[in-house]
Amino acid sequence: MLMIRVFLSLIFCYATAICFGQSQADMNQDASKQYQKADKELNATYQQILKDYSKDPVFIANFKKAQKLWIQFRDAEMKAKYPDRAAGYYGSVQPMCWSIYLTELTIERTNKLKVWTTGIEEGDVCAGSVKTKN
Repeated sequence: MLMIRVFLSLIFCYATAICFGQSQADMNQDASKQYQKADKELNATYQQILKDYSKDPVFIANFKKAQKLWIQFRDAEMKAKYPDRAAGYYGSVQPMCWSIYLTELTIERTNKLKVWTTGIEEGDVCAGSVKTKN
C-alpha cells in the first residue's frame, strides 16, 4: 500500500511539474506551434484534393470558393469568441486561448475535407462529388 501511495505521489508531482513548469509565454508559444501544425495539415489536405480532383474543374472552382468562405467563417468565429477589447482584457492567456480555438476549428475543417481524399464506400447515394473508395 505504501508503494502505491509513493508511486501515485510521484505521478502527481511529475504531472504538476509539467503543467506548472512552463511560463505563460512558453504555453502561448506551444499553442501557436500546435496551430501551425494543424494549419500545415489542412493545407496539405487541401492541396491533395486539388491534385486528386484536378480533372473536375467545376468541383475545383466550387471547392476553392467553399474554402475561401470557410476562412472567412473561421476568422469571424474567432472574432465572435474573442472580440477586440482593450489591451489586457483577456489576460496573458489570451494568445494561448486564441491559438487553441484556432487549432480546434482547423482540425475540424481538416477532418471534413479528408472525406475527399479517403473517399466514400461504394453505394452511398449521397456521395456527391466525393470519389468512391478503392
